[in-house]
Amino acid sequence: MSKLAEYRELIKQLLMSQHLAVLATYYNGQPYSNLVAFAVTRDLKHIFFVTSKNTHKYDNIRENKKVAMLIDSRKNETSDFVNAFALTAIGIAQETIGAERNRLARIYLAKHPYLAEFLNMSDSALIRITVSDYIIAGFNKSQRVRIGE
Repeated sequence: MSKLAEYRELIKQLLMSQHLAVLATYYNGQPYSNLVAFAVTRDLKHIFFVTSKNTHKYDNIRENKKVAMLIDSRKNETSDFVNAFALTAIGIAQETIGAERNRLARIYLAKHPYLAEFLNMSDSALIRITVSDYIIAGFNKSQRVRIGE
């Protein structure tokens, strides 16, 4: 297996196993972060989450679509100092509509069935991040992986 294939597998395993991520947005000269429940497409090109349209993160994304999302492997144990790593996904965020929203909603609910009511609220938006790069950072690893490679 090539090194790139190994990194892609590591990314896939982390994204499939974790349920929460830190979303970073930017507005008016200030960074802003939130904890979100996320899902990912099998090809790793899109990460998506649900938010109310009445939030700062939603307004921030409408104003500036560039976002970053941090997902990590920590378990809050001492071994994390050697074994844990963080994955940053960099991309462009956009609200989904129509058939695309329905398709991604099915994937999202397969991972987070307990959030169905939130997803289906009239003021909820399903936001898709089109990932351009993943950056792996940890004590034993450091690598930038372009999703298009």
